[in-house]
Amino acid sequence: MSAATSFVTGTGMGLLAGLTTCAALHTGLLAGLAGRPGGTTRLVASFLTGKLAAHTALGALLGGVGAAVQPGPLPRALLLAVAAVVLAVFALRLVRPRAPEHACPRPSRFGSPALVGAATVLVPCGITLSAELLAVASRSPWTGAAVMAGFVLGTAPATGVLGAGAALLRGLPARLLGVALLGVAAWTMLGALRLGGWLPDRAPASPAVDARFVATDASGVQTVTVHVLDGGYRPALLSARAGVTTVLTLVTRDTTGCTTAFTLPDRNVSRVLPKTGRTRVELGVPAPGRLRFVCAAGHYSGSVTFR
Repeated sequence: MSAATSFVTGTGMGLLAGLTTCAALHTGLLAGLAGRPGGTTRLVASFLTGKLAAHTALGALLGGVGAAVQPGPLPRALLLAVAAVVLAVFALRLVRPRAPEHACPRPSRFGSPALVGAATVLVPCGITLSAELLAVASRSPWTGAAVMAGFVLGTAPATGVLGAGAALLRGLPARLLGVALLGVAAWTMLGALRLGGWLPDRAPASPAVDARFVATDASGVQTVTVHVLDGGYRPALLSARAGVTTVLTLVTRDTTGCTTAFTLPDRNVSRVLPKTGRTRVELGVPAPGRLRFVCAAGHYSGSVTFR
């Protein structure tokens, strides 16, 4: 994939992220910076500039070093958990009553907007992690930088509008926004727990092997097929035979959600899936047990139970 194509892809991912958890996280951060001198427009511009610089540099690093610096499922789960905690802290700041308008404003306890924007690289939302995996897969510093630069610019419209609005909110509207952001923080934490494997197992799959999704060819190789959708995986729960050579086939068709950043946490395997196509993941000869799969954001998951 060329740098130009990657930039466009990253921009599309950023536009999507700007309407989901990334927007919520950065809205909370910008609201926490409210009251700084210089005006809201300057605050948002400085925040986005720092964010763009840090993410572009990270993309170049990820693309240049490749899989050697690719974070595994556990570090990504921990990053999501940190993002959820940060968002909750800023949400609580909105919920609590502010000083009356006539009172002397208290100085902000946060760093400069540019530094706070740069620091967002340390608290990524789920779709940011998906973009980072795409930068890793590019194995090129230029392409990796293009992916992440496009991603940040894609998030800019929603971040700017929502963040500027949040910075101006007072009273009941600010508290209502804080409550909504607390809900998003809980949702992000749920994704982190799912990605890290810290949630109880879902109901086990039926012991029967479904011939529509599990087949064995003449050579004895078992193929397990999972369809990757924008809103999850179909089927999400499967059963297959243990003790035989197995290939997992992931089918995408105009799929653009975080599900395309596919992860097998127990095997520390991640794949960035094409928008449309079939991707093979060699599973070797699985022993009896359950193999989990989950998107990079931890929002959608499933498993194959080998019997």
